Amino acid sequence: MRLRSLRRDRASRVGPALFLYERAFEEILERLGQVNRRFESALLIGCPSSEWRQRLAPLVDKVTITDPGSEFAKGSGGEQHIEDEIDLEPGSFDLVIAIGTLDTLNDLPGAFLRLRFLLKADSLLIGAMSGGDTLPRLRQAMRAADTVMGAASPHIHPRIEPAGLAHLLVAAGFLMPVVDVDRAKVAYRNLRQLIGDLRAMGTTNILKERFRRPVDRAALAAAEGSFAESGDDGRTVEIFEMLHFAAWTPPEHTNE
Repeated sequence: MRLRSLRRDRASRVGPALFLYERAFEEILERLGQVNRRFESALLIGCPSSEWRQRLAPLVDKVTITDPGSEFAKGSGGEQHIEDEIDLEPGSFDLVIAIGTLDTLNDLPGAFLRLRFLLKADSLLIGAMSGGDTLPRLRQAMRAADTVMGAASPHIHPRIEPAGLAHLLVAAGFLMPVVDVDRAKVAYRNLRQLIGDLRAMGTTNILKERFRRPVDRAALAAAEGSFAESGDDGRTVEIFEMLHFAAWTPPEHTNE
């Protein structure tokens, strides 16, 4: 998890690529605006933009921010926490928003359990995370590189499917889970441009099983060739699948 934090710190220093995060945040703001309720206390997990706190103000009285990267946390006036290790006061929030970080956790079920107990009764968890068929062109390109290298290596973190995400939410004690898929298509001139965006999002390879030695020139050429062959008119369209999810904690039991 330290490498994960360092990746986000690097993205903060070089200037983060926010287009997917902004897309997800805007969608979540719209969905929150449709909830007939003003929230008292929200926890925002994953905050690459210092403006997000202010943009939540019309919907929430108080916003607490945390990010797995120290630079993003500092820049947004929050604290650094790893999601499956968050140790805050149980029942402190009536809204938790998680954007763009949960997909690379070691223990996603454990993280949902922790978030469940951070929420009060009848409170909302909402967020977005990468999942499904994300980065198919990159995966294909890296298989071409592996063929040249003579060995397979994991290059992309495993992605959860919508049905699996809904199941985890129920297993953690949430009610009425809803999971939708937002498929963002982005055209790239070449593989290096895509990798540049992934670095600026803090989402490059952090898997322990990854190759420690750099990809050699021949393997890189094979990957670049595969990526280009998937395109048309000098551009290759890559797909990012964002899983938008929402679920509620159970209401308080009343004795009649």
